[in-house]
Amino acid sequence: MTARALPFTPSAVIFDMDGLMLDSERAIIGCLAEASRELGHELPEVLWLSMVGHSEAVCRHLLDEAIGEVERDRVLQRSHVLYEAVVAAGVPHRPGIIAMLDFLQARGIPRAVATSTRRPLALKKLKASGLLPHFDVVCTSSDVEHPKPAPDVYLLAAHMLGVDPAQCLVLEDSPTGVRAALAAGMYPIQIPDLLVPDDAVRALGHTILPSLDEVRLLLERRLGSPLDI
Repeated sequence: MTARALPFTPSAVIFDMDGLMLDSERAIIGCLAEASRELGHELPEVLWLSMVGHSEAVCRHLLDEAIGEVERDRVLQRSHVLYEAVVAAGVPHRPGIIAMLDFLQARGIPRAVATSTRRPLALKKLKASGLLPHFDVVCTSSDVEHPKPAPDVYLLAAHMLGVDPAQCLVLEDSPTGVRAALAAGMYPIQIPDLLVPDDAVRALGHTILPSLDEVRLLLERRLGSPLDI
């Protein structure tokens, strides 16, 4: 559903990373597909899309089912080499992320990252893209027992910010992340990237908007422009 008004004033905003702030999902899928082709595996696009928003363990399992453990390891090793070059160059931003972060910073609203990526790679990506200084807290799958769609990483972010989960706004691109935020008792807004929400996702009843700019306008209507402070 779309939202005409935000129903509460958030005490913090928690951001997913891949596909929400960074245009990395396309890069990751591209590297996996290229590595697979190099090693003689023509795998369908639906397989790569099924990995979006999931933990590394889930993605490894999906590849195991498709090509077996030995070939999975070869594909992942090659794709990691390809992706490291992308990360080193700085993964491009998704549209509207800097304006959103600047708006929240001007309002003094705490900001956290909650990502399914492991900590070393998450920090490397945030640093290379110039986004790390915008955040008070970074929580990753390395820091929790259960990855998304479990609520652990979102609950940890709220705890580290010292904010009630019910007062947290979550920005996500994937259905997996939305389910994690809902399980944490938070208010998610989904900005879809590669995955178009189907009926099952829409049935979750959360807010879906087309861009981060639309989310920022929603916040402005609730909070007022920073110039009005």
